Amino acid sequence: MKNQLNQYLEEMPIIAILRGIRPEEVVDITEVLIGCGVRIIEIPLNSPKPFDGISTLQKVAGQRALCGAGTVTKVSQVEEVTKTGAKLIVTPNTDIDVIKGALSQELTIVPGCTTPTEAFAAIYAGASAVKLFPAGNLGIGYVKSLLAVLPSEIPKVVVGGVDENNLAEFKKLGIDGFGIGSSLYAAGDTADIVEQKAKRLVAKCM
Repeated sequence: MKNQLNQYLEEMPIIAILRGIRPEEVVDITEVLIGCGVRIIEIPLNSPKPFDGISTLQKVAGQRALCGAGTVTKVSQVEEVTKTGAKLIVTPNTDIDVIKGALSQELTIVPGCTTPTEAFAAIYAGASAVKLFPAGNLGIGYVKSLLAVLPSEIPKVVVGGVDENNLAEFKKLGIDGFGIGSSLYAAGDTADIVEQKAKRLVAKCM
């Protein structure tokens, strides 16, 4: 039986990164995203009152999407996320203690990796998927080289500089997921703006 992350990535490979969202905006933006088919949503911890936002996200969409936190860098933050009921931890770096902390709470953990050394360390520590970051800066060629050596069975996600202009190129490489921030949601965007952005990005995934 497929886990939730793999299932949702197959259904729609976009991971929404709602950096800068305020807790009072979470419901409207989340409903728009789910309406467009997005089923994986994270709120980075450098957003306003992030744990309030994540708690709201989980209450609103936890039964319909994999919800959680991004930019997680400490085990104590994993513990705070656990209290909200959210099930997803995404990090910008490869920190084995954070990975183990998430796994101890039975959470889905997607650590950020830039090099093969980091990616394999994350995989051996039990990562649910690896986040190749910052993919836009690393470039298609670098990502292609990484994919050549990484195990095929673990999902690979590209994050950082991924948008509707290069998504198709990454998709051709066999990337499983696309973490998208400002090209999907930028702080202050209305639900209507997010819907327009989401529809364009979803179309690129079809």
